[in-house]
Amino acid sequence: MVAITVILAAVIAAFVLDLGGSVGQEAQAGVSMEFDESQKNLSIQVTSMGNADYVTFGGAASDLNVSDSGPTLDEEIMTVGNSITVSNTTENNDGVSGTVTAIAVIESDDTRTVVGSVEIDMTD
Repeated sequence: MVAITVILAAVIAAFVLDLGGSVGQEAQAGVSMEFDESQKNLSIQVTSMGNADYVTFGGAASDLNVSDSGPTLDEEIMTVGNSITVSNTTENNDGVSGTVTAIAVIESDDTRTVVGSVEIDMTD
């Protein structure tokens, strides 16, 4: 009985003192990611931002060049309305396989949340 009272008092104190308020929120964004196996193309579009400041990419994205002379996909920063297509005809992309993840980011506290992923196989 005493243990239940102590637990109940701790729960009430947590709410009254807002001790649970220090738990951060997840970054939210809507991202469409599709891999076309026949064309070996990865298409990505940011459809909504939720509370995120931008979307970036991880996983196999570090191995994918956006253009022949451009950055890798993990260096891209996208916001709502942005879209990109990466293909295996781009320099160094043939042979890349793995999981590409979309990561929503809230800059103020560097919150990063995976909001999408897709398996790719750019090998011919």
